[in-house]
Amino acid sequence: MPLLAELQQRLGYPFRDENLLRLALTHPSVAHEQNTPTPHNQRLEFLGDSVLGLVLTRELYERFPAADEGSLTKIRAKLVNASALSDHGRALNLGAHLLLSRGEENTGGRERASTLADAFESLLGAIFLDGGFEAAREFTMREFGAKFGEVGAMPGIDNPKGELQELLQAKSPTAPEYQLISTNGADHDRDFECAVLHAGVELARGRGKSKKAAESDAALAALKQLREPTESP
Repeated sequence: MPLLAELQQRLGYPFRDENLLRLALTHPSVAHEQNTPTPHNQRLEFLGDSVLGLVLTRELYERFPAADEGSLTKIRAKLVNASALSDHGRALNLGAHLLLSRGEENTGGRERASTLADAFESLLGAIFLDGGFEAAREFTMREFGAKFGEVGAMPGIDNPKGELQELLQAKSPTAPEYQLISTNGADHDRDFECAVLHAGVELARGRGKSKKAAESDAALAALKQLREPTESP
């Protein structure tokens, strides 16, 4: 297993107990190969699956106040399906750090989608045990934050740009404007950042894998801020 410092830097989370990180990266095939009760990552995967579901469910509940239970369930399923989780594992290069049996290694286990998805959930479970719920939530939001703009642009789910325009134009004839702030990443994996402005004042920013998704995410962030109750002085 390569040195873990680089991986922790990529995760944006330094483990206090690196044994938890090693356990999260230990594939069950190691125990089967050695025919001994060697600890592996399946229990952490079980825990991480629940933590991920709770974090995303809470965020979806707050971001999409008009969506019903069925719509929220569909959105969550889209975010946490095996293909989506394997993409997260691949982007973090978890495969290079996995501890595998020889057989699993020789049959392409480091790039297997199901293995990467399981490792991602195990990693989240390890972060939860090492740093608590808030650390797990922050990591999850770093990983999934840009996806919420794409979800907000899904037909029949919500229309944050339309909602924001209605909210603002109830008080002012001026419509909100969207401004592209930056574009990063390779051509096949762009990351867009957009700001939404009203009467020349920036309300919020959002990110997404397309300009439309970033604008939708910015509108969602602006709606959340505008709907928060004003704190008493």
